Amino acid sequence: MGCVFPGSASSAEPLDKNYVRSLAVPEHVVFVMEYRQADQSVADREGLRSKAAFSSVSSTEFAVDQKRHIQLYGVEPCSGAITVRREGYVGSCENYARAQLEILLKHPGVVFCRAFIDQRGKSRQQATCFAYHNFPGRLNSIDMLEEQLVSIGALRLSRSKVGKPLRPDLEEAEQIAKKNAFGLWEGSGEKP
Repeated sequence: MGCVFPGSASSAEPLDKNYVRSLAVPEHVVFVMEYRQADQSVADREGLRSKAAFSSVSSTEFAVDQKRHIQLYGVEPCSGAITVRREGYVGSCENYARAQLEILLKHPGVVFCRAFIDQRGKSRQQATCFAYHNFPGRLNSIDMLEEQLVSIGALRLSRSKVGKPLRPDLEEAEQIAKKNAFGLWEGSGEKP
């Protein structure tokens, strides 16, 4: 699957999953930010490894270190409060989505993000991110964080002023959540 970059309707080349898997280091979380030019060519990569998992600072943002936060592009929580009966959750949309992001950030071996080069050096960088989870014999997957959060109904697609989704590549994920009444689409209270 390709990914859409912030401010762009064109897809980047598909993720090289073998490359992402090769970045894993035992007992660490590896973070890689791949910066791209407007023509989608790779401009630079930066990385770090940490003994601790990354933590969410909001429903769409996580801290890599004290100086850099990554904001997941093109997605947002619903507004107000929701009830998700399947999970016994009653509370704010923001807190529900943040808890789901925390789950995805809890045990990845690698968090691999892509952003345009103009995001480099910013303390808050808009990006598309993937997480590699490997539990030998049980799970070995690389998933786009935004796609996972939208498909389980934790987040919805952000829309332009004319109502078009900022992430058309995630419309199918949102339809899955709506069709199955997952998360915010099951919830009562203020509708998404």
